Amino acid sequence: MALVAPSVRTSTQEEVRRSLTTRDRNIAGLVLQVVLLIAVMMTLLILFTLLVRLIGPALPVFGDRGTAFLTGTIGSNPDEVGIWPGIYGSFFIGLGILAISIPLGVAAAIYLEEYAHDTRFTRFIVVNIRNLAGVPAVIYGVLGLTIFVGWLDPVTSGKTVIAAALTLAVLVLPIIIITSSEAIRAVPQGLRDAGYGVGASKWEVTRDHVLPYAAPGILTGTVLSLARALGEAAPLILIGAITGLLPATSLDGPFTALPMTIYSWSAKADVAGADLRFENVAAAAGVVLLALVLLFNVFAVYFRNRFEKKRTGT
Repeated sequence: MALVAPSVRTSTQEEVRRSLTTRDRNIAGLVLQVVLLIAVMMTLLILFTLLVRLIGPALPVFGDRGTAFLTGTIGSNPDEVGIWPGIYGSFFIGLGILAISIPLGVAAAIYLEEYAHDTRFTRFIVVNIRNLAGVPAVIYGVLGLTIFVGWLDPVTSGKTVIAAALTLAVLVLPIIIITSSEAIRAVPQGLRDAGYGVGASKWEVTRDHVLPYAAPGILTGTVLSLARALGEAAPLILIGAITGLLPATSLDGPFTALPMTIYSWSAKADVAGADLRFENVAAAAGVVLLALVLLFNVFAVYFRNRFEKKRTGT
């Protein structure tokens, strides 16, 4: 057995120590890091600018009107208008989206990932689902006007919150299917094999192991989809959401939503002699819409954390 000279061994140890403790000066890596940092800073700057531009004009409305702005109805005087019909419509549209799109989207994802065989027909379905996720929202508005307002009028009562919820649920359904499929695909195969090893059926493994493990990813995709749906105005315009005075707030009658209210007030001219401008009330309605989306996010984060704790056993 050959002996290594102490000087050679010391030199080798020094090279190893240097390689482990000294950062390699990779110019390309440093440039990429700087570019990514600049992109993050620009994104945060744009977000901060938008929030300032939205919250700044909204503060006089909340200061002068207070809760009256939330409980009032739509009108033609910016000093007296309120957004209760828009809150009512957006809230129930959001609930309808959750009640319709989550069960259908998750069920479709489970079938495609756990039960469907890798055939040409399955791949055709997956490709079309991914294509549907990129279809403009106005096309879904035409679909909702034709099917949910026209053909299913006995069920939806025409241009109502029910028709709007169905239309926007179809709009976000492909996104929920895609995100749920990715979350289910990320579940380790060993987790499934362990369930099969103790004699569990495919449904038992899916229900008790796969879904709890994939729940955080599924809920994250659902929240992003809901945030997109609540901010869409084009489908609501085609379905028939009104921008004027509502006789009542119900699920089977004329309706409006916060995006429609913001759209309407942004296009109105200021009223002479009024203390507030429609620009101010439109910004205040935008803040309320952000708060409504944040509320749904809070519920999603709560349930996601519960599934995380259940998955990790803490």
